[in-house]
Amino acid sequence: MTLDGEDDARDAIVSINAGAGGTDSQDWAEMLFRMYTRWISKKGYKCQVIDYQDGDEAGIKGATLHVSGTNCYGFMKVESGVHRLVRISPFNAGGKRQTSFAAVFVYPEIKDEINVDVDEGDLRIDVYRASGAGGQHVNKTSSAVRITHIPTGVVVQCQQEPSQHRNKEIALKVLKSRLYQLEKQKQEKKMQNLHDGKDDIAWGSQIRSYVLHPYRMIKDHRTDMEIGDVDRVLDGDLDPFIEGVLLSGSR
Repeated sequence: MTLDGEDDARDAIVSINAGAGGTDSQDWAEMLFRMYTRWISKKGYKCQVIDYQDGDEAGIKGATLHVSGTNCYGFMKVESGVHRLVRISPFNAGGKRQTSFAAVFVYPEIKDEINVDVDEGDLRIDVYRASGAGGQHVNKTSSAVRITHIPTGVVVQCQQEPSQHRNKEIALKVLKSRLYQLEKQKQEKKMQNLHDGKDDIAWGSQIRSYVLHPYRMIKDHRTDMEIGDVDRVLDGDLDPFIEGVLLSGSR
């Protein structure tokens, strides 16, 4: 099992949201919250609760966690998906069996520290005479600077200063800002693609089922792994499922 993905070493942002099933699903979301916080503690990771919304009658509508530790995103990413619970509802006086859903989604934490390294070899720098309104020359020397970043095709230019050196300095700052913005857009698009990969929190899209009635079994639908000791898993012993998915390459 290798954790060599581009984002595996990053911290993780974990979102838990109740789905179809009303109060039962909100209770189920809280059970998942407890399961993950216990697993996080067992792994020796640090956990900060960023958001926690109580349910209407019980449980939670949703919660967001920031988890930090070695390869925590690499491990936790396999938990993204819909989790299905089957049990006798504690909120139904008739004692009927209830199916509830909750969604877990795990993002890599993207820190706002994009380094923009500009290789001189990637630049084409042209100098020309600056001109003012009506085509009049601002000066008689080639002080204006145009910089083309060849890999991206971004072009910036500056002619506001009489010094070519100063214009180049300003143009490079503008270029770095443009490249920074491009990188931000790429990261935002990547995050959006991750987010768009979320399934509806409902029947048919679950990655794992937790059955407490009429029998007791937890099954991961990606690997077909089954564990009968439900309480142990709900108490945070998730490693067999997580490692099973990572080893199978199902993720």
